Amino acid sequence: MSQSTYLYLGAFALILLPWIVGASGGNYWVRVLDFALLYIVLALGLNVVVGFAGLLDLGYIAFYALGAYSYALLASPHLPQHFETIASAFPQGMHFSPWMVAVFSIILAALFGIILGLPTLQLRGDYLAIVTLGFGEIIRIFMNNLDRPLNLTNGPKGITAIDPIQMFGVSFTKPFDLGFVQIPGLYLVFYLFLALAIAVTIVCLHLQNSRIGRAWVAIREDEIAAKAMGINTRNMKLLAFAIGASFAGVAGVLFSAFQGFVSPESFTLWESIVVLAMVVLGGIGHIPGVILGAIVLAVFPEVLRGVAEPVQKALFGHVIVDVEVIRQLIYGLALILIMLYRPGGIWQKGGGK
Repeated sequence: MSQSTYLYLGAFALILLPWIVGASGGNYWVRVLDFALLYIVLALGLNVVVGFAGLLDLGYIAFYALGAYSYALLASPHLPQHFETIASAFPQGMHFSPWMVAVFSIILAALFGIILGLPTLQLRGDYLAIVTLGFGEIIRIFMNNLDRPLNLTNGPKGITAIDPIQMFGVSFTKPFDLGFVQIPGLYLVFYLFLALAIAVTIVCLHLQNSRIGRAWVAIREDEIAAKAMGINTRNMKLLAFAIGASFAGVAGVLFSAFQGFVSPESFTLWESIVVLAMVVLGGIGHIPGVILGAIVLAVFPEVLRGVAEPVQKALFGHVIVDVEVIRQLIYGLALILIMLYRPGGIWQKGGGK
């Protein structure tokens, strides 16, 4: 079969995927697929920073938080309820479009990416990782404590009643009637997230094969040699931080609209580590590998949750080890094995050569 035939078959399979998963496993597993697509966007964004440019970023989830809180504040009753000036300016409440907020979040996240990049230009390796880790924790702590003296984020309680996703007057919380079939809201979300993941993948492929992508690879391999060849390493590094952060900002907006609730607990260091594990485990710097790693690590914990507890109850009568502990152990073991026996990742570039 020709390449176009494979492409059409793949597109048809993706269109049918939520229907097949929903029929066999219910809406729960369709939600898992939706979140897997968001993780693909996050992993591809981090791959720009870590995989292409070779900059170890442990605070990447902070940009995701910026996007999520941007939409939560601009499309919920939180600010009008706590600030009379805002309530008088928006008597009908704040209901900004997610697409308008997405554009704002791209700019905001890119700006914060540059702010993070500027003081780290002379840092490499462990030192860069520590600084970015601190940045991520600062953002999370701010979100957790900005409920006094002015209640901007509602602190650890989080923000609720966030407007759902809407497009062309169609709400993604209700089934969409095409006349011959009704598409459930969760399936609409899947198609939207799929479109975003495909768009980000196309952008990453173009970046990888461009002069910018080659400059990033040169910096990753040998920054001194790259600078000697005339590459502006400062600007290239800042661009990598900005582009990677912008992808996370858009993903955060859609996460906030999909969940209808955000809190600082969703943006911990562990989330940054999970996204980094997706990049490393799948194939650092290799876009198909990163996508595979994101799917595996997004779906695996849910499969484990459905298997580990029943098996322990069947064998021992009760749960001995919590599923979350088992998951972290398996993550650590998988990364150790990958680094020892397949350092390029599960699907490494060049077919494993």
